[in-house]
Amino acid sequence: MTTNPIGVISMFYARPFTREHFGCFQRMKRAGADVVELLVPEPGELDLGETRAAIADAGLSCVLAARVNLNRDLASADAGAHHAGVTYLETCVDVAAALGAAIVGGPLYGAPLVFAGRAPAPVDDDERKRRIDAIVAGLSQAGKRAAESGVQFGVEPLNRFETDICNTTRHALEIVERVSNPAVGVMLDTFHMNMEEFDLTDAIRQAGSKLLHFQANENNRGFVGSGHIDWPTIARALRDVAYRGPIVLEPFRRRDERAGTPLAQWRAPTENEDEPLAASIAFLKAALAFAGRTA
Repeated sequence: MTTNPIGVISMFYARPFTREHFGCFQRMKRAGADVVELLVPEPGELDLGETRAAIADAGLSCVLAARVNLNRDLASADAGAHHAGVTYLETCVDVAAALGAAIVGGPLYGAPLVFAGRAPAPVDDDERKRRIDAIVAGLSQAGKRAAESGVQFGVEPLNRFETDICNTTRHALEIVERVSNPAVGVMLDTFHMNMEEFDLTDAIRQAGSKLLHFQANENNRGFVGSGHIDWPTIARALRDVAYRGPIVLEPFRRRDERAGTPLAQWRAPTENEDEPLAASIAFLKAALAFAGRTA
């Protein structure tokens, strides 16, 4: 029976993730992971050859998560920031090729909101159109580099508090279909979908063959199986669209439940969480296996 490679994002262990954290690759593998999702390293963070060898030695494959900001932003009206956004995505392709990664995902379109210090504001239709046209042009240009290198871009919708560009599967599909390059597809994350989609399984089916990367996250960003996401129906929807790509967990820890503690803030681990991670991976693999049995 064909199964999806299941994995975990590197920032579950550390951010930034550097050479001193290479031992985490073996921990991921022991927890049942098949793949690691690395944040695209900034210059000087990692030696790419060394990192590729360490990932392979642990028996893992690799996908990448891009990091956009207001200085490298495809949606920007500033020509320099737009150009820097294209250049960054082309660099991501080169990094992916060096690491042996076939996918670069994330909010590739740019225009980050609150987490980048930009408050949401009304956008008139002319500005909306300008942004989307700029994104399509930028992804079309960077997508050529991706296609030449055998790398795919996954355009990820985020919730309304993190972007005002792409919040739903339909939004992502509009951009991807305009780019019209097989190297540019859709990436979905159930944490964001839970806020913005009318129906999570319908959204997966909308993405269909354009879906090339998937993040499995609870409604509260906790460990898979600890919240209210209906994983058996998610697994069946992934089966129905014949999705065979990676599924990555991206849990955020929340040990401090005091009022006024910001839940959106990334926190470094304070204890070994290999056991709940392994339980989450096993839970997800079981849901996928039973979806296959009920086909």
